[in-house]
Amino acid sequence: MGGVRGRDFLTMRERSLEFIVPGDLSSATGGYIYDRRIVEGLRGSGWRVAVHELDASFPFPTPAALDHARDVFGRLQDGALTVVDGLAFGAMPEVVSRHAGRVRIVALVHHPLAKENGLSSALAHQLAQSERAALRSARHVVVTSEATADALISYDVPRGSISVVMPGTDDAPLARGSADGVPNLLCVATLIPRKGHDLLIDSLHALARVPWRLTCAGSLVRSPETAARVQSKVREAGLAERVYFAGELNGGELGRLYESADLFVLPTRYEGYGMAVAEALAFGLPVVSTRTGGIPELVGERAGLLVPPDDGVSFGKALARVLTDNALLAALREGARERRSRLPRWPQSCAKMSQVLEGVMSA
Repeated sequence: MGGVRGRDFLTMRERSLEFIVPGDLSSATGGYIYDRRIVEGLRGSGWRVAVHELDASFPFPTPAALDHARDVFGRLQDGALTVVDGLAFGAMPEVVSRHAGRVRIVALVHHPLAKENGLSSALAHQLAQSERAALRSARHVVVTSEATADALISYDVPRGSISVVMPGTDDAPLARGSADGVPNLLCVATLIPRKGHDLLIDSLHALARVPWRLTCAGSLVRSPETAARVQSKVREAGLAERVYFAGELNGGELGRLYESADLFVLPTRYEGYGMAVAEALAFGLPVVSTRTGGIPELVGERAGLLVPPDDGVSFGKALARVLTDNALLAALREGARERRSRLPRWPQSCAKMSQVLEGVMSA
């Protein structure tokens, strides 16, 4: 009697996945958007995906949060294929190691926890050690960029155990830009220290005589101290009537901002990938940002200007060049429209994730 092997068998049986994420999966930040779109795509291709939401205190879990995580893992069936978002995974090495022998764990690392900006050296070291220990329990590791894959080599993860599944993009209309000749700048990022809003406001303060207006879309409550400092900086610089903080927006509202923008700006100090940059390029928007994570690969040579991270002087000069040279802005816009056709789409990303998970199942 003929047999069915490998992937043929996997496509014939029900594919089940446990997906563990800290906090609310419907949150609007890049990592949650990635997780949500992957879950939706896998379900659409026949996977049965059960989502387990842990406490939102990760990556600094409370004792109660760790107890809940232990309970979630304890309820998983032997052999269960389980993806754990890195925001939680790296912060609970004891929990994942306890179940690594009976559950097939896949770590989903958006960027190493220790790379978050604003951490003390002691805390960054502690997070790095914690994540390194947790990664020993993973059957496989999924990352969202080659840059993050390279970063995990120093965490003693073999390159052959890492798969890159880049975020996708949706089809989007070309941005139409400003209706009155004043450039609309758009920054889409949660107000946390790593995103560099302070550098952006300093740069725009130096360009107060140049026409522009800025909309910042992103949560104001994830780091209230950062939001308060940035908003205070705006007021002190006399820019309150030119800078608008829109808060966390849904897809439709955010899409309208992209459509009406002329330039996307993100002085981020570190990114694993740069999903907001990819979204901007999907609308054909030129970019002024930093050379970190997957951003250089996304933007290429002609779709924007990139500077070293955490270099406010260089960022300000790049922004000044674009805002005072219409020919340069037009050339970058043309480059961005070329790049948009090369961006991965979500169906491709979900298919790649499915392939990776099938490989873990059959290993």
